[in-house]
Amino acid sequence: MDADAIRHLKAVEKELLWLSSWMIHNANHLREKGELKVGGHQASCASMVSIMTALYFHALRPEDRVAVKPHASPLFHAMQYLMGNQTREKIEAFRGYGGAQSYPSRTKDIDDVDFSTGSVGLGVAITAFASLVQDYITARDFGRDVPLGRMIALVGDAELDEGNVYECLQEGWKHELRNTWWIIDYNRQSLDGIVREGLWQRIEAVFRAFGWNVVVLKHGALQRAAFEEPGGDRLRDWIDNCPNQLYSALAFQGGAAWRKRLMDEIGDQGEVTRLLERRSDAELAELMNNLGGHCVPSLAEAFDAVTDDTPTVFLAYTIKGWGTPLAGHKDNHAGLMTAGQMDELKAAVGVADGAEWGPFATCGDDPALRRFLAAVPFFEKGTRRYRAKRIETPGPVLLDDRVLSTQAGFGKILGALARTDTEIADHIVTTAPDVTVSTNLGPWVNRRGLFARRALSDTFRDERVPSAQKWIFSPKGQHIELGIAEMNLFLLLGAAGLSHALFGQRLLPIGAVYDPFIARGLDALNYACYQGARFLIVGTPSGVSLAPEGGAHQSIGTPLIGLSQDGLASFEPAFLDELSVIMDWTFDYMQREGDDDPDERTWLRDETGGSVYLRLTTRPLEQPRRRTDEDFVRGVIDGAYWLREPGPNADVVLAYQGAVAPEVIDAAGRLGEGRRDIGVLAVTSADRLNAGWTAAQRARRRGHRSACGHVETLLGTLPRHCTIVTVTDGHPAMLAWLGAVAGHRTVPLGVEHFGQTGTIADLYRHYGIDTASIVESVAALTPGRRIPSLLAG
Repeated sequence: MDADAIRHLKAVEKELLWLSSWMIHNANHLREKGELKVGGHQASCASMVSIMTALYFHALRPEDRVAVKPHASPLFHAMQYLMGNQTREKIEAFRGYGGAQSYPSRTKDIDDVDFSTGSVGLGVAITAFASLVQDYITARDFGRDVPLGRMIALVGDAELDEGNVYECLQEGWKHELRNTWWIIDYNRQSLDGIVREGLWQRIEAVFRAFGWNVVVLKHGALQRAAFEEPGGDRLRDWIDNCPNQLYSALAFQGGAAWRKRLMDEIGDQGEVTRLLERRSDAELAELMNNLGGHCVPSLAEAFDAVTDDTPTVFLAYTIKGWGTPLAGHKDNHAGLMTAGQMDELKAAVGVADGAEWGPFATCGDDPALRRFLAAVPFFEKGTRRYRAKRIETPGPVLLDDRVLSTQAGFGKILGALARTDTEIADHIVTTAPDVTVSTNLGPWVNRRGLFARRALSDTFRDERVPSAQKWIFSPKGQHIELGIAEMNLFLLLGAAGLSHALFGQRLLPIGAVYDPFIARGLDALNYACYQGARFLIVGTPSGVSLAPEGGAHQSIGTPLIGLSQDGLASFEPAFLDELSVIMDWTFDYMQREGDDDPDERTWLRDETGGSVYLRLTTRPLEQPRRRTDEDFVRGVIDGAYWLREPGPNADVVLAYQGAVAPEVIDAAGRLGEGRRDIGVLAVTSADRLNAGWTAAQRARRRGHRSACGHVETLLGTLPRHCTIVTVTDGHPAMLAWLGAVAGHRTVPLGVEHFGQTGTIADLYRHYGIDTASIVESVAALTPGRRIPSLLAG
């Protein structure tokens, strides 16, 4: 690297240190009001300045993608501001309403965020899965022209405590991960203190075990030059053996403390002493703080030296709070510079009063620097948020089975699509954490194969061992098999669900997992939705309807996850025709990228699109006569329809969701013997009913007096004395809110406690969701003739 390039990079480094520090200091007005805490950014940002300068302004290319360490967000926003991709208004309002976000966000920030970060460890791991998705896309005919980029994570060393990082490493090894860089900010400080000695050796061993290259950046150019001086070998040995706590403390104390300690421990009145005496206290502090992660030329050289696609981890030694008065102090995670310290920093970097927010306030108008920045490859083409064309959906795949479960129906619909030569089938990619067969993805996989970068034959088939599964791996396969780690499942779905924006090619990702284990990957699911990723997750089997498996595999609270998770539309169909309609709608919904304007029929923001969760079951149900009329289709998608419309004098309505449909339908028939006008409400999505209802309420508060959600239309004509009895194989709170819509008394039935083994009849009876319990609930709480024959049985 030539001297001019180094000079320009150092100018950028100084500007980023200043501007990010000023942003954090400016945000303190909110902290002073007691509204938020800003301190974590100050020290963590400073430790990353050199790394991000060398990476973004030297090493990166437009096709590369970066997950930025959460606390480095002020640096990221400052950098984007310098390059014209962020506004002054946003950075002035950092951490305030409408301002640049505390942690980089694809959906909330206006600058060029590749991956949202914030929940530590997840932003690290998603880069590996983005690389896997990149390999998948470039192996397709439609992705041949996609340039291969590096998927890069800027990693806080404390993030390596997160278990999902190691789950990801193992999965990456199995899939021959490549084109992935993780750059570890090894400042040896976490939120609460200093990390243990020798951690770097364990980190290095783990990465090497999984086939990664390891590049250790411990000493900067100043230190390496000093080591060449007489006595330098002893200085190097002292630095390499200095405990983390002591090094941090001395970095905080400064040059005089460094000199005293070094003279006491290795001063010899000879070569080492003369090496130290040749430097002032300030120069000695600069030397001792010149670790590899704070030396732009060393970082740039290390990045340039990696010329193959082997996954590489850079262990960059840094000092947390480098360049600020907080450097090295063990409490600096929550530390903030005082006004006086900011004035000192401003003077040190040469910023004039009143010029604090100006781009390049630290270096003035330098035409050579401007030319250098205009030619930085990563920024040359502007922002890199792509759009992909929409893929036409084929219409519902209708099934003729008279008795079948929704899980089996899901498998048959995908199997039918797999047999077609259609664009939508070519863009579907499926995945599962070692439950491919047991979630009915087998028919799809048999037709479309499994993905691997290199072809692998099916040994059982080659040896002529009979098997229903055709497990053939090839670059053209359309199923990505994962190990049993649900965090990996949702991280892969998140990466694949961003393919249209990251790579300009659309995938329609479908994941399947046992429903209770959605909770096991919940952090990654929330993370994927927060990014705006688009995917279909199928939770199956579900509920106590999976009777023989017992409580460990019987889900209770997952419907409430579906109800509450933003960015995820949740459905639980009972019948195949409902499932067919929902899946067809899902393939279209996943591709929508419209604005936030609601549909004034339902008040749902459907044009924005999102991901979808299907809660399915292995319980076979007798199917009703196939329904395809427009009202049925609309009701299924909107969240509910009248299976049996109530009469004008109805005193009871039974509302159900999912596999309990037969019990509710049977109960309605029995109750009808003694009651007139009883209604049955088939709920396919309590989530969408609730969302439409709350959205309509907001609209009315804003002046749209006629706004009415779908559930308000359905329940608005019921007599006030009518009681709603809700039934679901899940927590009863899922439907209990229906009574609040129009002021009706509600009796919620469901499952509140851990399940157990038994038959479906045993468990439904035990938890009070069988036909007899439904009838008894109605008889006990509402007037009407009792049904003695049923109660006796």
